[in-house]
Amino acid sequence: MAIKKQIPNLITLLNLFSGCIALVFITKSNFEWAFYFVCLGIFFDFFDGFFARLFKVSSPLGLQLDSLADMVTSGVVPGYVMFSMLNSSQNEITDNPLFAYIGFVVTLGSCYRLANFNIDTRQTDSFIGLPTPANALFILSLPLVLHTSDSLFTLEFLTNQWVLLAIVLGSAYILNAEIPLFSLKLKKFTVKDNLIQIIFLLFSFLLVLFFHFAGIPLLILFYVLLSVVNNQWIKK
Repeated sequence: MAIKKQIPNLITLLNLFSGCIALVFITKSNFEWAFYFVCLGIFFDFFDGFFARLFKVSSPLGLQLDSLADMVTSGVVPGYVMFSMLNSSQNEITDNPLFAYIGFVVTLGSCYRLANFNIDTRQTDSFIGLPTPANALFILSLPLVLHTSDSLFTLEFLTNQWVLLAIVLGSAYILNAEIPLFSLKLKKFTVKDNLIQIIFLLFSFLLVLFFHFAGIPLLILFYVLLSVVNNQWIKK
């Protein structure tokens, strides 16, 4: 029983380990492999709670470990990415190298959201504000879109300091906004109970299939939009 109790915590630590590796790749400007390891970390983050519920071994320790791991994988990593993008961006606002540190506002917003999540009893079955893993995917995809696109507009857009500043501030805001968003974690295994999750996953597959890396920010925006539509539907 003791071993079974530690399995979810081990999975959570694998999330943290993946985030640490992603940070190393960012220092080498290898954003593609950083993206893959963040995805791996999010995969572990998805299943640690699943196994905790499956084995009925949920604990306060597991909750704290989960947030601490997410703080690295989905908080520090995307903040570092925005720092790197701002550091190499066009001087639309300022050429002061300290300006790039504004990118870590994403990390601060993620930290606040994770701490608030642990004490907010409204977020047991859904989310209030954008989850940090979704925000991390959005931001980690940006340098990949930039480096794989041959569009001059994309190049100008994603190297513009005003645009990057707006992304940083918008990210910190949406993480903590009072917007109900549905959860992707499956608690029941019926189509009826997971219909909106199935719709989202199918649409996400199509977006990534046709648009590749550029489909990732689109699917995060679709996630927010679908949640808003779902909220209005529930009210009716």
